[in-house]
Parts: sequence; structure tokens; C-alpha cells
Amino acid sequence: MRHLIVPIAVACLLAACGTAPPVQRWVGPAPEAVVAEIRAVGKAAPDELDVQPLRDPMVEDLREQAAAAERARRIVDAAAALDKALSLSPDDPALLQERAEIAVLQQDLARAATLARRAFDTGAKVGPLCRRHWATIRQRIAFDLRMLDAQVAAKPLKGEKLDAWTQAKARLAQEGAEAEQAQAACTLTGPPRY
Repeated sequence: MRHLIVPIAVACLLAACGTAPPVQRWVGPAPEAVVAEIRAVGKAAPDELDVQPLRDPMVEDLREQAAAAERARRIVDAAAALDKALSLSPDDPALLQERAEIAVLQQDLARAATLARRAFDTGAKVGPLCRRHWATIRQRIAFDLRMLDAQVAAKPLKGEKLDAWTQAKARLAQEGAEAEQAQAACTLTGPPRY
């Protein structure tokens, strides 16, 4: 629940500035670069445990369709294929994470973070996939921080509005630090081999 508080607080802060909150626009690196960064964090080290569950062939086919659609830059088709796969296997953490990454490509970081959190809650708490979950959540936090900075750049704040902005920024920084620690805790190496 806590991960929902800050985006709401950001919206309230923007509303307190005297204008209606603007429609969120993308601020920062290109969505493709963000997804590449998330996936890079999820590369397994040679000595790391990486458990892969058995998959339903129909779900696996939909995952492959989604990957092909993404490569062809048909993001809506990729999302539809993953949504269908999730209807068959709604608690599959890998599917949830893949759908979260497609949500990033659709510039919907709120949905991406929600899916990544759900994936973490239903999946293993260690390994490459776990790191991808937290990397996605961290991207949402970074986006919210960039949005706060963009609002101040557009209209300097004073008094109570500046205080509210400072508090929102501090909360996001704290959430970012917690997410970074959670991401680091996902790394678990296998037992030594003799």
C-alpha cells in the first residue's frame, strides 16, 4: 500500500500548486532505455541460483508472441498477448514482470510498478527476476522524482507549497533507498561446488 501513497501525494502536491495536475507526460530516458536497464539488472551471474518454473505450452506460446510483437514494436499486440497469458496464469511472476515492462514501453509507470509489486509478492524473493521487479519499482520512483523537479522548474514554489514539495521529495528518496536495498537483497549465490 505504501507504494501507492507517494504518487497520490505527488498529485495532491501538484494540485496544491494552484493548478490542476497535468496529464502525466514522459520525463526522462526513453521507455526502451528504461526497459533495457531493468532487464540488464536481471541478468543472472554465473554462480547465481535462477529457478525457472515449468510452463504451460499455451502460456509459453503467448509469451513468444508477445516477445515477437515487442521486437516488431507492436507494443499493443505484445500487451494483449501477455494479458491473455495472465488470464490463464494470473499469478505467474515472470508473466507479471514481462507485462510490467510492456507497461513501461506504454509509458504507464504506475501500472508497471503495480504489476512488478504483484510479481514480487507472488514470486521468489531472490534471483534475477526479483531484481527486475525492484528495478521496475525504482524506475517509477525515479520518474516521480523527475516529475516533482519538472513542476518546480515550471513554477518555483514558496512557503507551504515548497515544504510540501520537500516532504514529497524526501518520501520518494526514502522509498528509492528502500527499493534499492530490496533489489540488492534479491541476489543469492548458489552453494559452493567442489
